[in-house]
Amino acid sequence: MEVTIQLDPAPKQVELFGPADSHLRLLRQSLGVQITARQSNLIITGKEKDVNTVAEVIDRMQKRLIKYGSLTANDVKAFIAQKDSSLTSETGKAITVYSHKKVIEPSTKGQLKYIEIMLANDLTFCIGPAGTGKTYLAVAVAVSMLKKKQIRRIVLARPAVEAGEKLGFLPGDIQAKVNPYLRPLFDALEDMMDFAQMKKFMELDIIEIIPLAFMRGRTLNEAAIICDEAQNTSSLQMLMILTRLGRGSKMIITGDVTQIDLDVGQKSGMVEAMETLRRIKGIASIELTQRDIVRHRLVQNIVQAYGKRKT
Repeated sequence: MEVTIQLDPAPKQVELFGPADSHLRLLRQSLGVQITARQSNLIITGKEKDVNTVAEVIDRMQKRLIKYGSLTANDVKAFIAQKDSSLTSETGKAITVYSHKKVIEPSTKGQLKYIEIMLANDLTFCIGPAGTGKTYLAVAVAVSMLKKKQIRRIVLARPAVEAGEKLGFLPGDIQAKVNPYLRPLFDALEDMMDFAQMKKFMELDIIEIIPLAFMRGRTLNEAAIICDEAQNTSSLQMLMILTRLGRGSKMIITGDVTQIDLDVGQKSGMVEAMETLRRIKGIASIELTQRDIVRHRLVQNIVQAYGKRKT
């Protein structure tokens, strides 16, 4: 069987092929196919199953380059090791945002399930270690809903809880003090729209990024509400954020229950809420794992090493 794949523009081809075509050699050796590069095409020859697998892997490699701007040999090995083809572009779960430079779609089965749960429920709890895309995918779903006019605004909130450092010692006014806590939310948004557009939306209060304490007393209708780092909420704070949910709104609560920075003996409001609300229709929860980590390959190793130390 022979398949021809049309590649992205030339500058990306060098990164796609790897140093001295090392990525292509890795595909040939691992899957037993012939790969020939001709101008902007790759011609793959071999057994039908192997050719289809290579075509799928190359598709993922190209999307990785578009999404993250880099591709390593370890990335290619990981794609080869993934035998489940359900995560290809035909999942129908690619998320449309304002930026035309990014392809936002699930990289793992866990992330795919997370997106499906967010779309199907009005309130979603997501827990998982660092680097699993908890916040990023939640923001992507919210931005997509805004673009499709399914909601009128996005509200992103975080508790300003210190991770071993004291907020009061930071320089500047209250805005300068809380800004570092909100920075990850800004970073996710900047990936999905240009800065001028984000600034305009924030000036019009279409997008609001605030400390959790500023949510009290409000009712948020036709909004996507994301509470990030929710493992650091108290029981009262969690009840407060949950009861902000208005008509036509969707809420996503994310956190890493292995990184709770509350005082010793204080129970996480997120953990308590997940236990209390688990049987209510329209409320769902999902746990992402080390297998869903999509940051630098070392992040997965770091999380695993610390996990072993605690057991």
